[in-house]
Amino acid sequence: MPAGVSWPRYLRMLGASILAMFAGAEVVHQYYRPDLTIPELPPKPGELRTELLGLKQRQDAASQEN
Repeated sequence: MPAGVSWPRYLRMLGASILAMFAGAEVVHQYYRPDLTIPELPPKPGELRTELLGLKQRQDAASQEN
């Protein structure tokens, strides 16, 4: 008896939590629709655009001020 509940109840809760986890992952996957294609050639260094470009610009601006 894990966590003080009966085995059938424990297994139902485990199944429900796993299904909820999979459903949530599917919703997020469908919302963001990631690009799963693999390019023929990898991008050259500095060519890949990422979310951190704004951070790099702020760091460059801060270093120019000093």
